[in-house]
Amino acid sequence: MEFVKISAPSLKELFVRQLENTILSGKMQIGEQLPSERDLAERMEVSRTVVNAGICELARKGFLEIRPRIGTFVADYRRYGSIDTLVSIMNYNGGMLCKTEIRSIIEMRMVLDRLTIIRSVETASDSEIVSLNVFIEKLCQSGNPATNAEIAFEFHHELSMMSGNSLLPLLYTSFKLPILSLWERYCRLYGTEMLYQNTLKLYTFLKARDAANGIAWIEEYLSDTINGKTQIYND
Repeated sequence: MEFVKISAPSLKELFVRQLENTILSGKMQIGEQLPSERDLAERMEVSRTVVNAGICELARKGFLEIRPRIGTFVADYRRYGSIDTLVSIMNYNGGMLCKTEIRSIIEMRMVLDRLTIIRSVETASDSEIVSLNVFIEKLCQSGNPATNAEIAFEFHHELSMMSGNSLLPLLYTSFKLPILSLWERYCRLYGTEMLYQNTLKLYTFLKARDAANGIAWIEEYLSDTINGKTQIYND
């Protein structure tokens, strides 16, 4: 069994986490005004520097809106948030997501994978596609869920690089954290062998230049993670 280094969160990280949880739990509603920084610092027994830095980070994540000379308000984070907002939502309540959120993430994966497969089959050379086998071999050898999730991501990211579309690799990278979280959970629930077999099957279709079946396979196994036999989360 692998162990990782234990590190204590900073006061700013604790402040951010507490406010995120307060907002995501609904204890603070969208549009509600926060107390002043001085008041928050006194209530939470931290410095105003910690409060100010935490508020700035929460604003960057889309949870708060800072209105100069007026105050700080809870923002409509689902409308104005970013990938960082999504990661915070995923980590809330021990990482348990509802099916709506999971469906949204996986549907985006389907869109990205469809275009990546089509373009790569059209433009990638045989040697480029064969080079993906290094990731297949790594998946076969590793039995660690976190490691396998990272390898699977690298496989898809490298495939996107072969597509010739300059934006696809950037989009994959933008979704890296939520994708890694989902596939790590998938491995812990169903074993690393399943992720290996799924990726191997896609690789087989790519080698055969069979975009149609590659897309069909991706959509089948990703759909199963929403409401099929290999669901990742439950309501």
